Amino acid sequence: MSKTASKIILAFILAVFASPSFAQSRPDVEKKLTEMGITLPKLNASKGNLLRAVRVGNLVYLSGHGPDKPGGGQILGKVGDDLTVEQGKEAAKLCGIALLASLKYEIGDLNKVKRVVKVLGMVNSAPLLTQQPQVINGFTDFMIEVFGESGKHARSAVGVASLPSGIAVEIEMIVEVAP
Repeated sequence: MSKTASKIILAFILAVFASPSFAQSRPDVEKKLTEMGITLPKLNASKGNLLRAVRVGNLVYLSGHGPDKPGGGQILGKVGDDLTVEQGKEAAKLCGIALLASLKYEIGDLNKVKRVVKVLGMVNSAPLLTQQPQVINGFTDFMIEVFGESGKHARSAVGVASLPSGIAVEIEMIVEVAP
């Protein structure tokens, strides 16, 4: 291939990937949440010595969040005793909504999210429960529904003997964001 042909091909590739239509090909995350009927809660600054989120470069580390109900309170109980796996999945999705609220507070616009990188899901489990991954799928499926392919992530799903205040699920995540 000639040097001129290589330059033309490179210029074409750069023009396509830098074009506004290519940049806009990703769905608007904020609009997607509205279409899903999800309203993120309004947050105030963190109190005390703990932060909901810490940004280091292009990564945002989010503290563990529980399953906050839209009307107040949280989903409590042990999955496998007090709650079914399906109820646990719903709790995991609610953790995702809480995490997105904190992330939006930290970065201002969820469209800055490049990818969900890593997730740790903890399930308040009955002693014989082995379905923690299925419970945390409620969170994972929600992230993929919101962010598409960028919502796929590395993940750990573990069972624990108890969680703060008896919540059913607690999830923390690491997200890559645009500078």
